[in-house]
Order: sequence, then structure tokens, then C-alpha cells
Amino acid sequence: MMMRRTLLASALVTLLALPAQAEKLSLDAISAYLNGLTIAEAAFTQINPDGSGAKGKVIIRRPGRMRFEYAKPDKTVVLASSGQVAIFDAKSNQPPEQYPLSKTPLNLILGRKIDLKAARMVVGHAEEGALTIVTAQDPAHPEYGTLALGFSANPVTLRQWVVTDETGGQTTVLLDKLEEGGNYPPSTFLIDAEMRARGLN
Repeated sequence: MMMRRTLLASALVTLLALPAQAEKLSLDAISAYLNGLTIAEAAFTQINPDGSGAKGKVIIRRPGRMRFEYAKPDKTVVLASSGQVAIFDAKSNQPPEQYPLSKTPLNLILGRKIDLKAARMVVGHAEEGALTIVTAQDPAHPEYGTLALGFSANPVTLRQWVVTDETGGQTTVLLDKLEEGGNYPPSTFLIDAEMRARGLN
């Protein structure tokens, strides 16, 4: 219960730090921002469907790559690379669970060319407080779930996302300041390299 209250308080602080008045961003502006985003890093707070949560760091390397590093005591690592999403459970000595990136909503952030005005991709575009929320899904596979991206304006910045899975469960990720740039070795995002580092192959 204490962890849950701490996470909710952190979420409120994050949202209160945003400007009071929102400027609704166009889909063209958001698409241009995402397509221009190459390398970025931020601390995050994650709130899971059951109300539990975690903290950690996320590194985005577009197109196609992302790394979530969860803080202690969790220490789980989630990698998106080479068209796959791999989940490394720190409590297990088994190979990671893997899923095609194309079957996850994160593909809508990491795609090579993002056009949020593409037919049937965007199913919601609205202002919510200080954020513009764009809710999107894979038009060919809506059963994979939705991704609601939250952006602040001036300058356009990704602040949060909410993944709704095929069962209706929602996972919210709140980002601290997204720092663009940085230099990361290729192994940062390679599933095989992470397996070697953990002695799994």
C-alpha cells in the first residue's frame, strides 16, 4: 500500500509540473516530433493494471529499439530490437520471453516512418488537462491493443503513455524529462548481447 501511495504521489508531481493550459497539438506536429526523435533517455514511473508499480530508466533509439531498465529490487530488463520485444526476468535463469514488436503497441512509437494521420491508425485525439492525448492502434490488428500517447507543447515533448492490452488492462508509464541525444553502444539494445551478459547462451 505504501508503494502504491508513493507511486501515485510521484505521478501527481509529474502532472503538476506541466503547464496549466494545454495547446492541442496537431497530428502532423506530433508525427514530425516522433520522426525527428532518434535517441533519448528518461527516468520513468510505471503503474500496472493491479495498482502496483515500479521505477526505472528507458532509452529510446529510433527506429526500432528501446530499453527499459527497472530499478532494484526488480532489475527486470525489457528490450525492443530486431523486430522483437524480449523480457528478461531478473529472478529467472531462463531465456527471455519474446514477442514480435509488430504485435505490440510500442511499434507505433518505434516505427521507421510514423504518420498518425494514416487511415484508421488514430482512434482518439483530445486535450486532457495540460496534455494532448493521441490514442492509436495498428489498423490491421486492433486486437493487439491501443497506445495512448501524452504530449506537452512548447516544445513538443513525449510525457507519458498508456498501453491497453487485449484484455483491457492498462499500464501507465510517466516520463521524467526526456533528455535527447547520448551515445550508447549497440549492445545496449541487442537481445543476444543481454543474453550473453546474463550467461543465458
